Amino acid sequence: MNTPLRRLATLVLVMFVALMGSASWVQFGQASDLNTDPRNARTLYREHGNARGPIVAGGEAIAESVPVDDPFGYQRVYPQGDLYSAVTGFYSIANGRSQLERAANDELTGRGDQLFFSRIRDLLTGRRPEGAAVETTIVPAAQQAASTALGDQEGAVAAIEPSTGRILALYSTPGFDPNALAVHSTSEASARYAELEAAPGNPLRSKATQERFAPGSTFKLVTAAAALESGAYTADTPVPSPNELTLPQTTATIGNFGGSSCGGEQVSLADALRVSCNTAFASLGLTLGEDALQEQAERFGFDRGEMTVPIQVVESVFPTDLDPPSLAQTAIGQRDVAATPLQVAMISAAIANGGRLMQPYLVDTVRAADLTVVSTTEPEELSTAVSPETAGALTQMMRGVVDSGTGRSAQIPGVQVAGKTGTAETVSGQPPHAWFTAFAPAEAPRVAVAVIVENGGNLGNEATGGQVAAPVARAVIEAVLGS
Repeated sequence: MNTPLRRLATLVLVMFVALMGSASWVQFGQASDLNTDPRNARTLYREHGNARGPIVAGGEAIAESVPVDDPFGYQRVYPQGDLYSAVTGFYSIANGRSQLERAANDELTGRGDQLFFSRIRDLLTGRRPEGAAVETTIVPAAQQAASTALGDQEGAVAAIEPSTGRILALYSTPGFDPNALAVHSTSEASARYAELEAAPGNPLRSKATQERFAPGSTFKLVTAAAALESGAYTADTPVPSPNELTLPQTTATIGNFGGSSCGGEQVSLADALRVSCNTAFASLGLTLGEDALQEQAERFGFDRGEMTVPIQVVESVFPTDLDPPSLAQTAIGQRDVAATPLQVAMISAAIANGGRLMQPYLVDTVRAADLTVVSTTEPEELSTAVSPETAGALTQMMRGVVDSGTGRSAQIPGVQVAGKTGTAETVSGQPPHAWFTAFAPAEAPRVAVAVIVENGGNLGNEATGGQVAAPVARAVIEAVLGS
């Protein structure tokens, strides 16, 4: 063979090897990515051609697949409309998936590792494959109470069982009707998605888990915890509480709500929390220092990165490199500290649970189509937020908030409620956000809840956390205790 032929043969061989290698990489190396790509029509037909498992709350399907007479075979249906949109998200041919429909997709389609033997059984018996049921921890009565109590006000509710981390309610308004995105007409689904993207209030994003807000005075629980954990303070320790506090290095001042007095130039730490004294907690933050506040915030769950429950929860953040004026503002939940409603509920849940913070979770059980349980979520401790002694002291202080302080609207006859109000300033010219977080019964907690009502809800600039958010929390607590 002469030299030109050898070169040509070598080139052909190299091209053949490259072709086989490329084909093998596409078929094997990229198989997983191609199968999960929402643009893959074969994947769509395969998924819709089999019954996707239901998402369940309280024994009832809140998302299910029903047979339809079209090439896809099944269509996703959401019987409760927008009530559970922050939980289920949507499953759409045109727009992909979100929330549990995305996070639990392998289980819902039956492709999860724990369903391997179910798939083998279906293959051997010739049974049509079905997805598994994903049973959530949501209490339907609590979810409905959150919806009814918030009404047309924008905001969110997150409720947790303190001893386990089970998420009992997860509600965001405005929500959206997933049925409008589940239609098999790609043009209709795409048009509706575009409308929701442009709609006020960003309904496609859950405010309970995907948005961060200044926590306002609910963050005073973190500052109070840091003080008690330092060993230098008890609930009875006097703290400075002037009507106005001049911030170090500036001429700016911090005042109390409505320019009110906290009861004197000094009040006890318990009374400062009870009346939500800004000047006392700003002063306390300056005394404790940035490191103490940051460490305490992290023990409650801040700065831990994105959390999976299994839906994604954005990170709650405590700012760093604070100058003294910023530190004072941060200590009262303003400036750059930011938290999700779920994170604020975690603060109350940790206090309610004797200082132990449990990992929140939304999926209780995954059950195969033949009703066998293939996985169950076990409670897991995330951190020790505070000592049992500090948790006990904070519980008594939070009871004072509801019994005779700013949180009276959360009172429930015959039930001791421990809570904390919050009113968080937003951008200039906009009404403040109204917050409330609580747990009950205080002596044997079954539920911890956080509520945010954006921009004061129906009361606007006149709103406080006690007026607007506390009644919502009370309704959710009553629903859980009555269920």
